[in-house]
Amino acid sequence: MPEGPYLMGIDFGTESVRVGLFDAEGTPAAFHAIEVDTERPRPGWAEQDPGQWWSSLAGAVKGAMDAARATPEAVAGISVDATSSTVLAVDADARHLRPAIMWMDVRAAEQAARVQESGDPALKYNGFGPVSAEWGLPKALWLKQREPDTWRAAAHVCDCGDWVTRRLTGEWAASINFASSKFYYDRDEGGFPEGLYQAVGAEDLLQKYPGNVTDPGVVVGELQPGVAGELGLRPGTPVAQGGIDAYLGALGLGVVEPGELALITGSSHVLIGQAAEPIHDEGFWGAYTDAMIPGVYTIEAGQASTGSVVAWFRKNLAHGAVAEASERGLDPYDLLTERARELPIGSDGLVALDYFQGNRTPHTDPLARGMIWGLSLHHGPGHVFRALLEGICFGTEDILRVFRKKGFELRSVVASGGPTKSDLWMQMHADISNVPISFTRHPEGPALGAAMLAAVGAGIHPDVPTAAERMVQVERTIEPDQARHEEYAFYLDQYIETYGRMKDLMHRMVRHLDEQRTDQLGAA
Repeated sequence: MPEGPYLMGIDFGTESVRVGLFDAEGTPAAFHAIEVDTERPRPGWAEQDPGQWWSSLAGAVKGAMDAARATPEAVAGISVDATSSTVLAVDADARHLRPAIMWMDVRAAEQAARVQESGDPALKYNGFGPVSAEWGLPKALWLKQREPDTWRAAAHVCDCGDWVTRRLTGEWAASINFASSKFYYDRDEGGFPEGLYQAVGAEDLLQKYPGNVTDPGVVVGELQPGVAGELGLRPGTPVAQGGIDAYLGALGLGVVEPGELALITGSSHVLIGQAAEPIHDEGFWGAYTDAMIPGVYTIEAGQASTGSVVAWFRKNLAHGAVAEASERGLDPYDLLTERARELPIGSDGLVALDYFQGNRTPHTDPLARGMIWGLSLHHGPGHVFRALLEGICFGTEDILRVFRKKGFELRSVVASGGPTKSDLWMQMHADISNVPISFTRHPEGPALGAAMLAAVGAGIHPDVPTAAERMVQVERTIEPDQARHEEYAFYLDQYIETYGRMKDLMHRMVRHLDEQRTDQLGAA
């Protein structure tokens, strides 16, 4: 176990509050997580109790400190990452007035449409396309319109991470990470777009949102004595500004320079890159000014369903492989990978679209759906499994093509998450996109990113790029194969063309099913 001083990264995720302790070289000393509950009072709604957040934080801090056998004096600095667009309304003492509206909550669809209809130039951050109901501004507007008493009583409306930092320090300071990527703040353009806020009737949000917008790693304040007593930490410990969990996850992968990209995998894919110049397009979000590193612009894109598609196939269509794997003492995914590896590029003519939950980018189409075509009696489960993996990688490259068209010079990709355990899958990504894929020694992502910011705030490292250089170690890199890259090109083209040819049929089917459900509900 590494010795102190320790940097504490507090990770407020959807399912739990997780605390990690790291040394100045990024070596983890301990982790502890406490689960939190999500309530879903109506379809499309998701809420959590900030009171439970705080009690979970206290338990997670104690668990990590005990696991590391650390004294309060051993913690040199603290920072926080959290889900974004998790909106709170609080009074002057930061006491919540209602449950927090979670990032995944889509109740504000009507307000999101109103933001989009404004046509304001700030919508460049949405790639000039649809505005997500998940974003912070539509949710705040929903609060104002649907819960006016709460709105009037709210001294502050803020994001989860900013509220946690306020509770720790007693100081209000908004992370530019949250403000730019979910509330349209643009330092290059003078801050918040007042014209947009006025156009949608949310101008008074600018008085409620924390006015002091600061960069990640900047010290917001010191740990308050009363809070230190609750958490078992040292009063006066510096608390550095944090940010969004996925963005700090990219920092934890060392993605700090222009041309670098984080590929954060799991049930979905999130792509976060750094650009030297502000670029905007319909196929991605951003570029957000100074969102992670001053003077650098952050772009974001994603695929809504990736690992979840693979899990769907294993659960529903791979019963024979699952049974055989059990008999052989193998993981079913290892057996499916073994079969897929033996098959040729292109899965003997199968093409799969990964739009099982719509397309997040580059089409931003919630009515898109997944499909597999080219099936014959020759094909088996291994073919379908390989086609799904290839389709996911094609979807990533489709996004990267949009990046490149806007001048993003992709130099390297660093990946994290469960799918990185599959060398076949990661080799496909490298070959299809013709770019090296690297993996870090300690892919703890968000917690490590928060610890890096804590190190900057504590003065252990002078800035975030230096913290990344010192605290992130690349363990291995998969190089692309040029011959395979060229062989994949034909199938990639078929994948991209499929959406254009099938889009209208997909939309027609989804709308038909929606009408059926509406009729059935009316009859009931």
